[in-house]
Amino acid sequence: MSASSNDILHDKDIREPLFDFLEEYFGKIRIFEEKRMGGSRADVVMVLPESVVGVEIKSDADTYARLRTQVDDYDKYFDRNYVVAGTSHAQHIEEHVPGHWGIITVELENGRPDFYMLRAAADNPNMHRKQKLSLLWRPELVHIQQLNAMPKYAGKSKEFVIEKILLAVPEETLAPQICEELFERDYNTILDTINEYRQQHGQKKRRKRKRRKYKPIT
Repeated sequence: MSASSNDILHDKDIREPLFDFLEEYFGKIRIFEEKRMGGSRADVVMVLPESVVGVEIKSDADTYARLRTQVDDYDKYFDRNYVVAGTSHAQHIEEHVPGHWGIITVELENGRPDFYMLRAAADNPNMHRKQKLSLLWRPELVHIQQLNAMPKYAGKSKEFVIEKILLAVPEETLAPQICEELFERDYNTILDTINEYRQQHGQKKRRKRKRRKYKPIT
């Protein structure tokens, strides 16, 4: 049954209640919003102790027009992925995402969004470790180099350092280290740390962005 105009949920109606649901369901998490990835933007990035999870929101006001491209981009970056589907999409969403994607449905119940875990996500077989590691900023990569007793590679590009980390650190060690860096990211100090690093290497400083309750991960 399609939703009536009074039952339509928009993205803005879903986000904050969704974050509460994810925290209750998964336990320890950290949420970031609006991560640029390839030609798409991840609505939500959820960090768990040992995995990074992408979450795409398809509200009742959304269409499937860009979903195929979005799915391909999500699959490059994240260990697992979920789509959050409004009532108007609930009957057909399984036809539009791969079998390893999880599905969370949302509908209005007593005037509030109500979430249901229709299908848990499986491990993403298409994740690119290089793309996932690129989520980290350079000082966070430096810390991972230190944790694994790696050379500093001063003056080398971020891409060069990422390749060296992938060669030196096994996935079972690296995955939780990436998550820990994201858990510990402090937006009150990280840009100062980045700018200090850039100044030392003759690079242009980054400008601070407006703060939000849930931080963008870019």
